[in-house]
Amino acid sequence: MTATEHDPTPVGGRIGAADAIDSTRDTGLRHVATLSTELRDVVEVEQRQVRLERVVLAGVWTSGTVAEAESSLAELAALAETAGALVLDGVIQHRDKPDPATYIGSGKAGELRDLVEATGADTVVCDGELSPAQLVRLEEVVKVKVVDRTALILDIFAQRATSREGKAQVALAQMQYMLPRLRGWGASLSRQMGGGGGAGGGMATRGPGETKIETDRRRLRDKMAKMRREIEEMKTARDLKRQERRRNKVPSVALAGYTNAGKSSLLNRLTGAEVHVQNALFATLDPTVRRSETAGGRAYTLADTVGFVRHLPHQLVDAFRSTLEEVAEADLILHVVDGSHPDPQSQIEAVRTVIGEIGGQGVPELVVVNKADAASPEALERLKRAEPTAIAVSARTGEGIEHLLARIAEELPHPDVGVEVLVPYTQGQLVARVHASGEVLQESHEENGTRLKANVDASLAADLTAYTY
Repeated sequence: MTATEHDPTPVGGRIGAADAIDSTRDTGLRHVATLSTELRDVVEVEQRQVRLERVVLAGVWTSGTVAEAESSLAELAALAETAGALVLDGVIQHRDKPDPATYIGSGKAGELRDLVEATGADTVVCDGELSPAQLVRLEEVVKVKVVDRTALILDIFAQRATSREGKAQVALAQMQYMLPRLRGWGASLSRQMGGGGGAGGGMATRGPGETKIETDRRRLRDKMAKMRREIEEMKTARDLKRQERRRNKVPSVALAGYTNAGKSSLLNRLTGAEVHVQNALFATLDPTVRRSETAGGRAYTLADTVGFVRHLPHQLVDAFRSTLEEVAEADLILHVVDGSHPDPQSQIEAVRTVIGEIGGQGVPELVVVNKADAASPEALERLKRAEPTAIAVSARTGEGIEHLLARIAEELPHPDVGVEVLVPYTQGQLVARVHASGEVLQESHEENGTRLKANVDASLAADLTAYTY
């Protein structure tokens, strides 16, 4: 049953996208339109590989406009569908802050239970990270499984990870999330106090429940420690590659942006790589590094990284820190934005928040508005006003790519030592290094060697001293 097939009266009316918060407004549950992904055609059902769960979404709206609250819930619907769920309905509630017991309040939790029964849902997905107590209490009221936004994103990452490092990072993030949420063998045992006497103690408060939970927690901590060691070993190999690039003075450019902004497509367009591209959230989890050159022949690397999202779980940021270092330690960040998205500015802010969390605030940034062929002129103009140095491109059609390549060449760090040398043909490796890491201003081939006028770094300039003329 879809959002339009049951009577919405018990849980409030629909909301207008232009409304702003009004503290006097009714705080009942409000339906968000166009969230249902229920399949109506038998062909769609046959083609869909997995139909895991039927879900109702629930969000708490504490600040901003209704449009922003609806946008957040729409994104949650896309995440749920990416995880394989079928979205039946979605509601939001205006509160000053989430209820500490049930997230949406006990009365509204009862209304949510009625909505779950009316739609036949088997899962409620909440648009926020719920505490262990909130999860338990809300499940007791709605009588179905409750999943929060963090668990949903972790589940998607677990489905999408392919490399050994990616799988290890996701597993660590999941264990970090699970640790405070272990409940033992059933709700009754999970509430037992365990341990000895004391005020209020007694026979009913000691027993295997607490012991079992502590055992599970100990095992989980041991697994987490082992996983961290494995990730650290894999990080060492990644660091060695990064140090080799630094030693050779090869500048690095990192593609960062909101999930599904088109980073992998842009990497393919810029380098001719054949990185997997899919119109889905978090299609890329494992970083891909490709080598490219400026029009002047200067080499640099391009790294594709995991997409960001609003409220990216801190467990993922911690677990993927070694991977995200490709962004934090780059010489230039290409911040890729989906120009066709209804609210690209909020996505830009979310990405910059994550970049700040991983220590990339000081890295030069070039905003690249992708999917310009699908964006309206008005939307592109608004983005241009907000980000005056942004470049509009289309990875699909090639629009603006030449301009972007020229800007990348301009923004890369420039070597600052000028040299004029005549390098013997027997020292061809030095000429190759000048081309790879320097900027060649003039070059000619003469009888005694290659004459070069170039800007290079200090270490290469020292190696060329013997050939200065």
